[in-house]
Amino acid sequence: MDDWYVDDRCTNCDVARQLAPELISEVGGQSEVVRQPRDEAETRRLHAAVFACPTRSIRRTSGPPDRALDPFPMALDDGVLICGHNSQHTAGANSYLLPRPSGTAMMIDTPRWSRELAGRYAASGPVTDVLLTHRDHAAHGRRYADHFGARLWIHEGDLDAAPDADRVIRGLEPVEIGEGVTAHPLPGHTRGSVLYLADDRYCFSGDSIYWSRAIGDLAVAESVTWYSIEELAASLARVAGRLRCEWILPGHGDRCRLDADEMSRRLRALAERTGLLRPRPIDFTAVRW
Repeated sequence: MDDWYVDDRCTNCDVARQLAPELISEVGGQSEVVRQPRDEAETRRLHAAVFACPTRSIRRTSGPPDRALDPFPMALDDGVLICGHNSQHTAGANSYLLPRPSGTAMMIDTPRWSRELAGRYAASGPVTDVLLTHRDHAAHGRRYADHFGARLWIHEGDLDAAPDADRVIRGLEPVEIGEGVTAHPLPGHTRGSVLYLADDRYCFSGDSIYWSRAIGDLAVAESVTWYSIEELAASLARVAGRLRCEWILPGHGDRCRLDADEMSRRLRALAERTGLLRPRPIDFTAVRW
């Protein structure tokens, strides 16, 4: 019988809990398997967590996980996929594939690097662009872009993290960068943070906005805002009225899907709440997942 557990390499990145929340919870500042899967569906959700975990900390006493149950890239709906195989070099950030009507795709941030994974991500169409949301997620950008023959994008505020980027987003105004995709500069978490809005449906928010299960609402990671919480508040005030989407798809923190009108309301409310925040010391343990 399988006996799944989380080993002591866990960094509390929250990725596994997003994918198998009924099986894995936070206990003492780390993930813990709180019960074993009971059926095939739960076994599949647990394997998604296994193959996303950046430290490969989810293990079983009976042997290695079943590679045939690696679901990635995994569809979140009919228009976007999550890459899985999160990388320690991006602090375990989620990354995504965005298929385009032309049959191509864009990658937003990057999973761990391997040629085998790159082949999977390009299987449904050539990847033309790798979009970096900010400096913390730049680790594998150049390697994936070169493998795909794709353009690598970053904002000028974080350019030193990807100085060989092919396309540089400048200033604060939104920039259309491809079919149905607009970059919205959002300095705050870092100087060069960017939201990528696609098809008025998907908002790839990097580390700027996420869905907090703890509060049941959109949130900013105020305790890990590297650049300026005041700048983040100003950025959100500037763009909240411009953004229309159904999905918030962050690098860290949970994803959410809401009716577009409700999402707009919550984005405006988040901008107001963020305007009340003041700088605080960096503290990873204070993030409200």
